[in-house]
Parts: sequence; structure tokens; C-alpha cells
Amino acid sequence: MGLPPSYDDLPPDVDRLLVLERWHELTLVRIRRALAAAREREAAQQRAASVRPPAPDWVVTTSPGARLPTDVHTGDCFAAPRGRAVTVDEARRALTDGLNACPACRPDTALGFLG
Repeated sequence: MGLPPSYDDLPPDVDRLLVLERWHELTLVRIRRALAAAREREAAQQRAASVRPPAPDWVVTTSPGARLPTDVHTGDCFAAPRGRAVTVDEARRALTDGLNACPACRPDTALGFLG
């Protein structure tokens, strides 16, 4: 039983076969290095995704120019793209001190303030 015709095109002499063998060895080394690098990149991405901190429960946003605190939001509020994470006590204190409660997420209601 012979090889298919497409696999029967190797040179017959030792020198050229050795060159082909060496070329394939070097190519295999490159492929294995690239494969190891790709696996490491994927593993690093998975590790990074698994160690992301959870979204905060409460956020205080600031005014664009002055950086003064302006509003209190729940941590998952779409209207608070940037802000500083705060504790539940800090969120309550901020509302008590006069910061606005976001009308979209209603942190005042969630924190037990009567509206």
C-alpha cells in the first residue's frame, strides 16, 4: 500500500530530505511557541476577567468641571458612567447632606428615605 500521489513528491536523496526535515522541525518549534503564547494570552484574559472587582453598591458622581459631588446612584445605574464608589453609610450621609438622588435609579428609595 503506497502513499497518495500528493505525498509521493519528496526528493529521493538524503541531503534534500535532511533539509526538509530540518525546515519542518524549525517550523514546528515556531508553531509550538505561537501556540504557547496564544494559550497564555487566553489564560491571562480569563484570569483578568475573573479578578475584576464587583460593581459597587453605591456611587457618587461629580460635576464635570469642579469635581464637586453632585449625585448619588445605585452601583448599577446607567446614568452614572463615572463616579466614586461609596459605602452605604456614605451614600446615606451624602443624601442627608443634600446631594441629589438620581431620578433614574432612586437610591433614596433603596436606602429607605421617603420621597
